[in-house]
Amino acid sequence: MTFASPQGLPRGTLRWIMPAGTKGPLRETLLGQTRDSIPAAAKKLIDTYPNFISGYADNHLIFKDKTKILWDDRLKNKSFKTLLDKPDLKDMFTQKYATGLLKEPPAPNFDPGRIRNEPFFLKIYGASEKEVEMNLTEITWCPKLVGQKIRVTKINGIDKKLAQISRELEEHPELKKYLTNIGGTFTWRNIAGTKRHSMHSFGMTIDINTAYSDYWQWACKCSNENAVIKYKNRIPQLIVDTFEKYGFIWGGKWYHYDTMHFEYRPELIQ
Repeated sequence: MTFASPQGLPRGTLRWIMPAGTKGPLRETLLGQTRDSIPAAAKKLIDTYPNFISGYADNHLIFKDKTKILWDDRLKNKSFKTLLDKPDLKDMFTQKYATGLLKEPPAPNFDPGRIRNEPFFLKIYGASEKEVEMNLTEITWCPKLVGQKIRVTKINGIDKKLAQISRELEEHPELKKYLTNIGGTFTWRNIAGTKRHSMHSFGMTIDINTAYSDYWQWACKCSNENAVIKYKNRIPQLIVDTFEKYGFIWGGKWYHYDTMHFEYRPELIQ
């Protein structure tokens, strides 16, 4: 049986549950708001990371350890630099990531997935190098075709997903040159020229062979986000499709392209 919230508490934030046969509320369960009132993008995070997130309430995403992160800071007309440096959770969904074939080069500053709320990823994967390392494991990348040992996180089953991706890709020996000499997985560091953590800090990102990859900073020989960049890619679509199938976005779909880069962001693919 469900009762109204006690006086003084905001509507929609608490449901009081009373088992049959009792005459008053015995305990309260934080539900956030009713499912229909939760922002659609927040639902994606709740559904994608159920082991960490318990719900949404009062403009915050609520975690199972009772901590919370602000959903929408209400700031309008943020510059691209602000979106990169100080995004709220809502900002991560500002640009829509589309799976499948990239039909034309991305428009200037269209980088779906590069806008990242850092506190969120620190919460999911670890707030320090030591915490992240506690959840790392070693897998063999493309065991028959390549056989390279790499370290990745076990959180969200990413180790298993990458192992499956490697098994599928190594059935295509024509792809070997792109899959050998993996460029990197876990490295606790900042993105070059910024104070933002690289997603490699969390062990949920993989760079494939840099010898056949392209990166915007290599092209312009600069780190200026406002530089005019000519798009370039040499990564076969089959590799992109296979990673996307398991929840990884591809940096080749960014104006500031990073074609070696695959990052586990299933909330953007759903």
